[in-house]
Amino acid sequence: MNKTEKLETLLPKNVRDINTDYKGKYGFSNEYKKIRDLGEGIDKKKIKKISELKKEPKWMLRKRLKAFEYFTKKKNPKWGPDLSGIDYDKIHYFVRATDEAKKSWEEVPEEIKNTFERLGVPQAERKFLAGVASQYESEVVYHKLKEKWQKQGIIFEDTDTALKKHSDIFKKYFGKIVPYSDNKLAALNTAVWSGGTFIYVPKGLKLEMPLQAYFRINAQNMGQFERTLIIADEGSEIHYIEGCTAPVYSTDSLHAAVVEIVCMPEAKFRYTTLQNWSTNVYNLVTKRAYVYENANMEWVDCNLGSKVTMKYPSVHLIGDNSHGEVLSIALAGEGQHQDAGAKIIHKAKGTSSIINSKSICKDGGRSSYRGLLKICKGAEGTKSKINCDALILDDESQTDTYPTNEVDEKKSRVEHEASVSKVSEDQLFYLMSRGLTEEEASALVVSGFIEPVVKELPMEYAMELNALIQMSMEGSIV
Repeated sequence: MNKTEKLETLLPKNVRDINTDYKGKYGFSNEYKKIRDLGEGIDKKKIKKISELKKEPKWMLRKRLKAFEYFTKKKNPKWGPDLSGIDYDKIHYFVRATDEAKKSWEEVPEEIKNTFERLGVPQAERKFLAGVASQYESEVVYHKLKEKWQKQGIIFEDTDTALKKHSDIFKKYFGKIVPYSDNKLAALNTAVWSGGTFIYVPKGLKLEMPLQAYFRINAQNMGQFERTLIIADEGSEIHYIEGCTAPVYSTDSLHAAVVEIVCMPEAKFRYTTLQNWSTNVYNLVTKRAYVYENANMEWVDCNLGSKVTMKYPSVHLIGDNSHGEVLSIALAGEGQHQDAGAKIIHKAKGTSSIINSKSICKDGGRSSYRGLLKICKGAEGTKSKINCDALILDDESQTDTYPTNEVDEKKSRVEHEASVSKVSEDQLFYLMSRGLTEEEASALVVSGFIEPVVKELPMEYAMELNALIQMSMEGSIV
């Protein structure tokens, strides 16, 4: 029995059936006929062309141009991972793969359809999703919401379509939660954004099944800049899931998304990310939620792959008795730096929050937890708990923790725990005495380490994450 077969014995049969070879399932690239490619680099002329091709209102073009001006003046952040390898002049900022988002799977071009069939997206939709959107390069190529939810008033559109069809609500919230002046990458996204997801859930409606978007970079030197805007109205409940992949190339790609969430009073919203970018992608994402009275916002963030990740899902608790939660896992392998964490800002009374961060580094990889907890003056009765655990699997890997806690209200409570550990020899000895090999025992320890995050995923995604972790772990224990 070879190394892979040994690891697979730890998984249930339905998980073993998943093709866990990255290049086979995710790392492939497809040749297809591009409808439009504006080439490398970006300037005002190309931004105007993007807006023209999308037939946007003038206010959006004005916002794009202001954001681009801000982007050109700002330098890359110096406080995190090294971003000097990004050559903004070599990126393709707009590639159109099809003429419009298709409502029928049969209408999608064959080459693109084959990509998503291999990734399992259509099968997932048929089995357990309320709706799915699939973005290929710069724009959404397939989009469908089940009729049941359409009749109840849910809006689930690609962001380009929503700008035209739901302009009033779109303009009200776009750029209000994450303005272009927030950071350099948010400015770039606002200048060149394309695709993404727009969701509105009406008052009191509880969506029983998740909605999913799948983002795929296929071309070399590609930049993907989707913009996601989601409004959960009063008393509504929704779970949204996104997945991300890209092929392996010798040159780097850039993914710089912006996500804006509004949780109205009494709403419950969960946003799950399962990213598995290839190791030539810079993944630089800004995600933020505004949470009102008695509402609940949860981020479940699973970060595998990428060359560099900088992602810190943020929750602003601006209504009394609101709750925010961030559960995250990051795995850094050779040549990777996963700089992930969370930001929670308590602005109202009786608010509560939990941050639970798990990181694993191996083969010389580096993982960093970077977090901010801020309790504003007047936010009486606030409670927050932060737990950061790191697991190092060899002597070459590195883990760092950069927590910032700002507490301006005396009538509040904050707990912060952090730990760094290696796989224990006692644990390995115990498991090996029960018949497991050292590699099997180590993989089982890792599975237990990430279990608090995995158990929060829908079963199909938990299976996928476990399979990806097992694949990543092959030959990593020393």
